[in-house]
Amino acid sequence: MTDWLNQSISLGSIVSTPLEILGFLTGAVCVYLNTRQNVLGWFFGIVNAVLYAVVFWQVRLYADMGLQAYYFITSIYGWWLWLFGGKNHDGVAVSRMPARLYTLFAVIFVVATWLWGYMLSRFTDASLTYADSALTVASLIGQWMMARKYIENWILWIAADACYVGLYYYKGLHLTAILYIVFLVLAGWGYVQWKRDLRLA
Repeated sequence: MTDWLNQSISLGSIVSTPLEILGFLTGAVCVYLNTRQNVLGWFFGIVNAVLYAVVFWQVRLYADMGLQAYYFITSIYGWWLWLFGGKNHDGVAVSRMPARLYTLFAVIFVVATWLWGYMLSRFTDASLTYADSALTVASLIGQWMMARKYIENWILWIAADACYVGLYYYKGLHLTAILYIVFLVLAGWGYVQWKRDLRLA
């Protein structure tokens, strides 16, 4: 089974594996459903986190591998919040992020990126340590914001996804780079959809 998941498959000019293809499909479904505020998106997020933890371990993007564990946990958290969160326990609604969190997240981003990048460069054979760490920290923040249904999560994802496209293309994960182009488009669409709901609230 493991050998089959990692065998090379040619998709035109792109070489991939069944593992990466499954990650592509579950990731695309997850983000699409999130733009629609469909709680099943979190289920696909859980499956996607497991698949991509293995993919990133194989190419030594350890910060991204660790990020998948966080995605796994926050997908469960988001699933619960979207179903039972809020004052009336009937799910959270789309809202704007409180202003006080902007400064807090900016500090967390800078400090965590530096610490994580330093640890990876000092103690592992990780690749692109600081770039990988910066995008990982941005993703940590963005995922939590999505679970809370803060509309600004999509703006953060647009920026992160654009950078991820370049990172994964450079690492030879061309199918994953294409997936992040899809994510980039979906993030823009998600922002438009959620903003409409915000106006109606």
